[in-house]
Amino acid sequence: MPNLLIELFSEEIPARMQARAAQDLQKRMTDGLVEAGLTYGGARAFSTPRRIALAIEDLLAASPTIREERKGPRTDAPDKAIEGFLRGAGLTRDQLEQRDTPKGAVYFATIEKPGRPAAAIVAEVLEQTIRNFPWPKSMRWGEGSLRWVRPLHSILCILSTEEGAETVPFEIDGITAGNTTRGHRFMGAAPFAVTGFDDYAAKLKRAHVILDAEERAGHILHEAQNRAFASGFELFEDRGLLAEVAGLVEWPVVLMGEIGADFLDLPPEVLQTSMREHQKFFSLRNPKTGRIERFITVANIETPDHGATILAGNQKVLAARLSDAKFFWENDLRTIREKGLEGMAAGLSDVTFHNKLGSQADRIKRIEALAREIAPMVGAKPDLAAEAARVAKADLQSEMVGEFPELQGVMGRYYAQAAGHDDGVPEACEEHYKPLGPGDAVPTNPVSVAVALADKIDTLTGFWAIDEKPTGSKDPYALRRAALGVIRLVLGNGLRVSIADIAEKALGRSVFAREIAIARQDDQPFMADDLERNFPNASIPGEDSEKVPDLLAFIHDRLKVHLRDEGIRHDVIDACLAMEGNDDLTLLVNRAEALSAFLKTDDGDNLLQGFKRANNILTQAEEKDGVEYSFGADVKFAETDEEKALFAALDSAEPEIASAMKAEDFAAAMAAMAQLRAPTDAFFEAVQVNAENEVLRRNRLNLLSRIRTLCLSVADLTRIQG
Repeated sequence: MPNLLIELFSEEIPARMQARAAQDLQKRMTDGLVEAGLTYGGARAFSTPRRIALAIEDLLAASPTIREERKGPRTDAPDKAIEGFLRGAGLTRDQLEQRDTPKGAVYFATIEKPGRPAAAIVAEVLEQTIRNFPWPKSMRWGEGSLRWVRPLHSILCILSTEEGAETVPFEIDGITAGNTTRGHRFMGAAPFAVTGFDDYAAKLKRAHVILDAEERAGHILHEAQNRAFASGFELFEDRGLLAEVAGLVEWPVVLMGEIGADFLDLPPEVLQTSMREHQKFFSLRNPKTGRIERFITVANIETPDHGATILAGNQKVLAARLSDAKFFWENDLRTIREKGLEGMAAGLSDVTFHNKLGSQADRIKRIEALAREIAPMVGAKPDLAAEAARVAKADLQSEMVGEFPELQGVMGRYYAQAAGHDDGVPEACEEHYKPLGPGDAVPTNPVSVAVALADKIDTLTGFWAIDEKPTGSKDPYALRRAALGVIRLVLGNGLRVSIADIAEKALGRSVFAREIAIARQDDQPFMADDLERNFPNASIPGEDSEKVPDLLAFIHDRLKVHLRDEGIRHDVIDACLAMEGNDDLTLLVNRAEALSAFLKTDDGDNLLQGFKRANNILTQAEEKDGVEYSFGADVKFAETDEEKALFAALDSAEPEIASAMKAEDFAAAMAAMAQLRAPTDAFFEAVQVNAENEVLRRNRLNLLSRIRTLCLSVADLTRIQG
């Protein structure tokens, strides 16, 4: 079985596109080959800045011959029907076979598709792959019609066996496939021929090209760690930057340089961000001083002076970049000294948050009011929460964040400290954006939690007020992320708060913001001023009153996704959502976790079946009789020992469950419910509920009602599947 090797050699491919391009080459080629009848043993794709390559092992030498039998029309069918069948089958009438069937004599066609050699199929599939390759951006060059991410120079395409290698006959847009490739742009020698993948990879390495991107990344990381350790520094590992740098070089040469003394007092995040974004440098921290003092850069060439000239040029460019950062830092500090942090934030009144919700300054007023109300619920001082809310977004007006938007929040903390804020306010400036994603840490500082919750809930209620909710996969304002942030803040801190109550207060202000924005757009300044004077007493108008339940349902949907990832089934969550207090997310999750654990036990599973049986019998009887069996069960009418035992078990379990539910000890409530499993099973085995004696029947139905009521006091088990 031959092995296939393909290389598409071009000018430099952007690093961000390389990994996906290798995957696309592998998928499109293997899918096309299999569809054409060529199966294979294994496939691996590779990428470097100037090439994407694919190695396929144990490919069939030819596609198999396929025989297909088609049933046609009756032999006495109209000529047009028979001719149409012949055209579809590609046969003549004398090649058809007549067979007798229960419906009469029928024509049958046997179509044989001969196999094709692998080389012909590979050429065909490769042309389709190249012409329809899904680059995010592509270009044309010269006079050809071919589009590629960068000018495509050569194609290597060979089928190799133990007997030798065969070049696949293939040509596209003037580029003819061959068995040669080239090494490193500067350190590689002349083009060289290869006979298979192992030969290809080995010769590339001798020509100063490491084919495997993971191998290049591993080499960079290992060398960077060794250089840092040897000099007494710590490397800031950055997997994203590592992958990007590995896509910029074919032969990584790791060098270490120094940061000028004039820049060492800049915040480490500024140094790290500037070097990462502008220069693709890794940062090295001095553990003795806690400062970033050196950097790692990765060159693509070995030099006689061991990189000294490269480092000198890099340090010169870095000094210019860091001079800009230092200028921004000093200017921002000067502004804070002159105006204070709230003075820096004043310019946010000219920054539109949304044309239907006013400016960023308007939004900050809403967040401040809401943070003040949330503060007592999370253990923060209201005045501190309000102070933090007023300055939390001031750094958006700073020159540093204007240059490096990713530093918003981080710079807010530094600027708040410089302005003299304390008691958790600086931390809130940084942490109120968190959590940004599933892997991001959840703030625990009470002031930070208050402002973070206020920020996210104001975002949600604001866009609910103007009917800009997510639809399908579209979520332009990241409202799903905001809802998940609310959930993680509440659960991560074990908060006992009513999301509905908080959302109602926030929505009232958001609706007022909407009305003020409308008045301003309609050129009605007096109405806008009047609305702003009433802002502190904002309440929800009647037509918007349904938006709070709708928003709560949206948050519940996000909670389902979050808990599903934690291993809790959606029907278990639905059973708990049906209970009162479902806007207390901590209470809701505690109930769901306890119910989920209970249902995984034999007692839980069997009791659920007993409950469903009791509920079904009871529901059918109530529908038939037109009455509700909800009281009056009396042990004096019990005839069997099993019936009496169930009465006793219910008498024992009811106070235990009630006490546990009052204490919100759901695990204890479930344990008390588990005691009902055996007597319930025994009852159904020994007792006929729908007895002929009407007194016994009513008593037993009312007994089943006690089971239903008791189980439903813990969770709505009717929503549990199975």
